[in-house]
Amino acid sequence: MIGKIILGRSFKGCINYCLHDKLKKDAEEQIMKNRAEVFLYNKCFGDAGELIKQFNELRQHNQKLSKPVMHITLSLAPGEIKSGNTLSAIAEDTARHLGFEENMFIAVLHKDTSNHQHLHLVVNRVGFDGKTLSDSNNYKRMADCCRKLELKHKLQQVLSPRRFLSQELRNIPRHDIRKEQLKQNIITCLQTSKSYCEFENKMKALKYDVIKERGVAFMDKQKVYTKGSEVGYSLMKIEKYLALQLIQRNKPLQSLNRKQTAQSNAEDKNQQMHSRRENFEQSERRILEQLLKPEEQSEQVNPLLVKRKKKPRQRTPHL
Repeated sequence: MIGKIILGRSFKGCINYCLHDKLKKDAEEQIMKNRAEVFLYNKCFGDAGELIKQFNELRQHNQKLSKPVMHITLSLAPGEIKSGNTLSAIAEDTARHLGFEENMFIAVLHKDTSNHQHLHLVVNRVGFDGKTLSDSNNYKRMADCCRKLELKHKLQQVLSPRRFLSQELRNIPRHDIRKEQLKQNIITCLQTSKSYCEFENKMKALKYDVIKERGVAFMDKQKVYTKGSEVGYSLMKIEKYLALQLIQRNKPLQSLNRKQTAQSNAEDKNQQMHSRRENFEQSERRILEQLLKPEEQSEQVNPLLVKRKKKPRQRTPHL
């Protein structure tokens, strides 16, 4: 489970986003009807207009607070589907862990993602006693809350953000679905390409923008920029693979020409040459397979780059 907390100023904008159907940017045409389902009301009731009115009335108890809206999103892992009772329990446990179980909030299930469920919680940070819900250490508290929810409700476990992990857990490599997909696409295009231009055109056909300068980088249709070296395929590695593959493809033509001119040689000599060629071709194939494997990227942070905390300087009292 991945959780996120956003603080805002407008209950109207947040509640309308969570409850209304999703609209296209260019035209007011609905993408999906009935995408939102409110499955939990806490100290509030009604439709979008009534909820906005109730949330705004309560915020008047603390007019100095500039951001009374707390918007929480909880995303389950792909393929993980939970029933309404479990979702209600997740929302209530989140409220208890973050300390807003006595505040006004709603929990909404969005159905516009087919491969995973995600929830929205709209919370009024102003309590009925006029006190403000704290927002200190929001990111760390949200990460701790997700880890506890995963254990309690038997959800797929993921690692917290790196800065909240111990040194041992920081060194565990993370599984990035986007990068894994990019790796597979690079391998497929390399195996079927005869030149770099052909490789680049095939990557563009898969909706990637290819940026070639001193190195190579790829940008997918979501505009996420990834260097080739980050997934183990630097520009040098790609060019080496294509050059060696071109040499191997030209070998059968060269060997046919040599066989036609060397028919007068003895059979034993031909067998020796044939075995040498087979050994050479096997070694070439092994090199190609090795080049096709992504280079391992170390995720450890260089200890020299980590800032050390300076000890406060002790001043000696003047006599």
